[in-house]
Amino acid sequence: MARRNRDEDLLLEEDELTAAFLGSDDEMGTPQGDAPQDMQADGGEDTWNDEEAVLPGQLAVDVYETREKLVVKARTAGVNKGDLDVSIADNTLSIRGTLSAGTDDQVENYFVQECYWGEFSRSIALPVPVKEEDIEAVLKDGVLTVSFTKVKQDTVKKIQVV
Repeated sequence: MARRNRDEDLLLEEDELTAAFLGSDDEMGTPQGDAPQDMQADGGEDTWNDEEAVLPGQLAVDVYETREKLVVKARTAGVNKGDLDVSIADNTLSIRGTLSAGTDDQVENYFVQECYWGEFSRSIALPVPVKEEDIEAVLKDGVLTVSFTKVKQDTVKKIQVV
């Protein structure tokens, strides 16, 4: 039985779509923890008990650099500025928020429900040193863009050995 769970975990790691929406221990999207208890094998296929399963969302990001800046972009369509929490500590950027579906009081039955609604988060260890006091965060057209000024490390400092 333990062997089967490890195989299932490997399948989850390989499935990019699943990894994008599972919580993670690191910025690479590796799923954390065991599969929920409400996940049942049914004729060889896994099914979810939708009434009990609550999966945290993980925000997809692009991270790139220019000559002067490090830039993190995240699709946050439908998220209000007031529902975003962006912070930095120890060269790690954290983005948290809530994506609201609005009120669905009159819905009797979903035929297809593919959109993620609810809380999401992402922590990213920044790949280069940045000036934590010089950060710009802009939410425009459903895209959050966080820009950092890179710390210049172009010069080589000679260290004398004694």
